[in-house]
Amino acid sequence: MATAHARSTAHRTRSGRKRRTSRRDPVAVTLLKKDHREVEGWFDEYEQLETDREKLALFQKIALALKVHTQIEEEIFYPEERGDVEEDMLDEAYVEHDGAKKLIAEIEGMQPGDEFYDAKVKVLGEYIKHHVKEEEQPGGIFAQAKKGDEDLDAMGERLKARKEELMAEMGGKAN
Repeated sequence: MATAHARSTAHRTRSGRKRRTSRRDPVAVTLLKKDHREVEGWFDEYEQLETDREKLALFQKIALALKVHTQIEEEIFYPEERGDVEEDMLDEAYVEHDGAKKLIAEIEGMQPGDEFYDAKVKVLGEYIKHHVKEEEQPGGIFAQAKKGDEDLDAMGERLKARKEELMAEMGGKAN
């Protein structure tokens, strides 16, 4: 009897969770979250690398992705979300971006094998994971943006186009 009750309770929880997450994120949020997952994966991959050549190549990919991502957020997403997202949250996001950019520039001025190179890449990864959590958490920037008046699907198309332009300008390719 207890087992049947536990099964039906678990089923309700699962089906309820499925309904909540099956709602499609708007294009803007989907694009930004995809960038987050990609960079998080690269930071995890970096931890496994052993050669300086591999570390440098992967860090260059990470740096390019972060530069492009922060620029499209700062040029399009954040300004257009003023009024829909708490001012303090957006201000903190800009400051976090600034800190990440400074750390990226420091690392770019170094070589793998230099003292603190790996430590700085690791700290950058932790910094980015914290920033991502702030944007994606319930009540965070993305949640507030989805409740706002902005057309996040149309914005997503603008973000995607700008990302492609920046990747081409900076020597990468858009995903």
